[in-house]
Amino acid sequence: MNDLVIYNVKERVGYITLNRPEKRNALSFDFVQQIKRVFVQAESDENCKVIVIKGNGDAFCSGADLSSLQTMQNNTYDENLADSKNLMELFAMIYQSRKVVIAQVEGAALAGGCGLATICDFCFATNDSKFAYTEVKIGFVPAIVMVFLLRKVGEQTAKRILLTAEILTAEQAKSFQLINEVVNFEEIEEHVFNFAQKLCKGASGQSLALTKQMIDEVQNRSLIDALNYAAEMNAYARQTNDCKKGINAFLNKEKLVW
Repeated sequence: MNDLVIYNVKERVGYITLNRPEKRNALSFDFVQQIKRVFVQAESDENCKVIVIKGNGDAFCSGADLSSLQTMQNNTYDENLADSKNLMELFAMIYQSRKVVIAQVEGAALAGGCGLATICDFCFATNDSKFAYTEVKIGFVPAIVMVFLLRKVGEQTAKRILLTAEILTAEQAKSFQLINEVVNFEEIEEHVFNFAQKLCKGASGQSLALTKQMIDEVQNRSLIDALNYAAEMNAYARQTNDCKKGINAFLNKEKLVW
């Protein structure tokens, strides 16, 4: 039996590949747990600076699988809460990761799969990809993804996407700021790798982590509190090894590759 989630590293880019193509990489409780385990591995891997999430087969991720939907109907509240928190933990891991996380979408990204794609820091998709939060069509709610989507696109756009449940083309998803770029199928592997390499070579890992942390944190604070926090982080960043190294290289007009 093949591993449901494959992890490999290429030149400091850690690839997490969903490998359940016969189920269109649909999410189940056990599958989400395995994705979480592999994500923790990538997060702690010193040879990995940028993480890419992708899927094998003709879909990136088609949302919850049929067995999970069937089980959901008979679960107790506590059982459904445990299942919901399992997915919540995965999304929180990705959003709060100290490393930059990129989604490489080829094919459908639906419901929870759309959440998985758009929760990432960057999302690149092939021109034949489709995106949709379809939960309201089956009497469900896009509850967990909503928390992140509101931050990403704002209330008006989130309402349009979540309440209509319409299936979006890659170009439409880009216009709604769900994704960053639309790339030809033949080029997406190289395009994502080259983008990841720019981050690997052109930016400090410590700076990337601190910047991500601050983007998350300042949104939860009042203006004055956020500014005080920013001043503290500014002072803290000046003491990091990467900052000292970077300033020294700048002052000595040395080319710096991180």
